[in-house]
Amino acid sequence: MSVPASVVENNRIVDGGRKRYALVGTGDRGLEMFAHGILTAHPDVADLVGLYDVNPIRVEAARRLLGRMDIPGFDSFDALMAGATPDTVIVASKDSTHSTYIVAAMQAGVDVITEKPMTIDDVTCREILAAERDTGRSLRVAFNYRYSPYFTKAKELLATGAIGEVLSVDFHWYLDTRHGADYFRRWHRRMENSGGLFVHKATHHFDLVNWWLADRPEAVLASGALRFYGPTREERGERCMTCAHRATCEFSWDVTADNEFRALYVEAEPGDGYHRDGCVFDPEIDIYDTMAAIVRYERGATMSYSLNAHMTYEGMRAAFNGRAGRMELEAIESWDRPDDEIRVYRFDGSCETTRVPRTPEGHGGADERLLEHLFRGWDEDPLGHAASATDGAYSILVGVAANRSARSGGWVRIRDLL
Repeated sequence: MSVPASVVENNRIVDGGRKRYALVGTGDRGLEMFAHGILTAHPDVADLVGLYDVNPIRVEAARRLLGRMDIPGFDSFDALMAGATPDTVIVASKDSTHSTYIVAAMQAGVDVITEKPMTIDDVTCREILAAERDTGRSLRVAFNYRYSPYFTKAKELLATGAIGEVLSVDFHWYLDTRHGADYFRRWHRRMENSGGLFVHKATHHFDLVNWWLADRPEAVLASGALRFYGPTREERGERCMTCAHRATCEFSWDVTADNEFRALYVEAEPGDGYHRDGCVFDPEIDIYDTMAAIVRYERGATMSYSLNAHMTYEGMRAAFNGRAGRMELEAIESWDRPDDEIRVYRFDGSCETTRVPRTPEGHGGADERLLEHLFRGWDEDPLGHAASATDGAYSILVGVAANRSARSGGWVRIRDLL
């Protein structure tokens, strides 16, 4: 089903029209980001018409948490498509299932919004690109970091030639042991589910650099290791809830303390057996927690990248070395600051500082701006915030290449994955 042509003009909703959205994946991110976003901020232009999750108990919990038992839940994706008749499907399920729903939705004649990463490997990446080409439907990837005021300002400065042609980039991301450990508790801890942090988390970072440089990655050389989590200590259990060491383990976490988590995960366990509070030292963990890569771009720039999931603080640092100067970013989320700075250093010794105020909204205001763009559209998008399937592909393929390089020890070319 599609919105009447008179209601949509240049991807903007007009004349009181409401597009129909169905949500696949009713976990915490799907509910907090997309379902609540539609119901609380955009109900005049968007209608949430159906929910689907592989766990039917979680679907019912989602309806209760949303306070909207009138929104129908479905026990299969096919039933969702037939019963909800959406204009757009929002995919917020486990990463390894994204491609299945994206391709099926487009083949059914429906547009798609997907949570990042678009998918986790090169095979399904090619399938998504082929489906978009063959069906004529569109896919938007929800890269919220593009919408951060801080990262947007960096894009503006680079686009206006603040440091001239960029020759090299240093990019380092730090996950503290509160945030970083959580990837090792949940389904992300298995490569087969998430592609590891080179794909699941770094897809944000690789997309930012692709966007900042307005360039495409060409080849990747990388290393990865599991050094901090996984079977690195004997004092471990299956999950925090039943662990004999929970009173002394610094990573012990009570999944029942939060009403939403208890409803979506603990009470939903009979539906799929999934434990949201898995032990971060479980031997089954096979993703990396310590990663580094060199990425070469088509126009000649190179990037030195690192991601560590066991840091004492959370944040990032980046530097761009150009023909006309150097630009530095530092956004340490763990530090209480009124604003973040971007510094541009000139060869004459001068330095220009741009301050970007911090905001308490989701991801520094990025989530709200992304949802506005997705559901309402913008009259203009001069910096290219909207991320397409091609953008999603070049982002995840850097991570896919990094994983492959970490195993082989050699360079991996992106074109070989396409």
